[in-house]
Amino acid sequence: MNNITHDDEGTVAAQARRYPIEVAEGNLEFKKLTINDPVPLGRQILAAAGANPVEDYSLLAVLPGGDFEDVRLDEQFDVRGRGIERFVMFATDRVYKFAIDQHQMEWGKPVVSGKVLRALAKLPPGYALYQEVRGGQDIEILDTDLIDLSKPGIERFISVIKETTEGLSALPSMDREYLAAHAIEHTLTSWSGHSGVVLHKLAIPAAKFGLTQADFLILLPAGYPDVPPDMFYAFPWLKLSDTGTWPRAADQAFDFDGRRWQRWSRHSQAWRPGVDGLHTMIARVHNALEVAR
Repeated sequence: MNNITHDDEGTVAAQARRYPIEVAEGNLEFKKLTINDPVPLGRQILAAAGANPVEDYSLLAVLPGGDFEDVRLDEQFDVRGRGIERFVMFATDRVYKFAIDQHQMEWGKPVVSGKVLRALAKLPPGYALYQEVRGGQDIEILDTDLIDLSKPGIERFISVIKETTEGLSALPSMDREYLAAHAIEHTLTSWSGHSGVVLHKLAIPAAKFGLTQADFLILLPAGYPDVPPDMFYAFPWLKLSDTGTWPRAADQAFDFDGRRWQRWSRHSQAWRPGVDGLHTMIARVHNALEVAR
């Protein structure tokens, strides 16, 4: 006599199926597995992935948008109907360190997504996040990317403003922090297809120019801060007090945002993406003023 009810038959049929999942450890190399329970417990997923004992491991479900969801050992997780579910398992006895824009941070899991990194760094809209590659090309981190924090050394990330057709919407965090720390008033503006930052009331050598301060314009090219600015511009125009003449290569006008600026043609090809920024340009301005002839 068959004692299986219709509901029981459905359950048996469901359990006879195999559901594909992918599980990775700290190296983020996902391995394809199958599991016969459509709604397995966290411990079942860990056991299927070879965790032993399962009590020494934690489990994260990787959601499509880059978020994580903790899956407790005795919590069910539905692996049906959303494609192949992905999980990361890790030992729970470590804290992982990394830095975003030189700020040290800690994370209790060996893997982190780009979306979580952006949230931890509190990046405003319009910024991109890059992983620093010493001696190589920095790698842009997307929300859905997964980063292994268990590798030797401290992972380092930098935020970079992205250029749009409407100009810059904000300065990179390194620039904002430098300007705030040095109490430098500034205005970010766009004009005739150019984006730039006006540094207000910078101190200048009074004995040399007969003024104590002036405004300076730094044009920010597409791709800044990976791409360096070139010249700088002063307002009001600066003359040498001892001769009453314009400094060399500083006698041409540049119209920007309703003002006619004095162009200082000072060039340098030296630039370190991820290191140099407005602080570099401000130092160049001060040096150019000091040695002006």
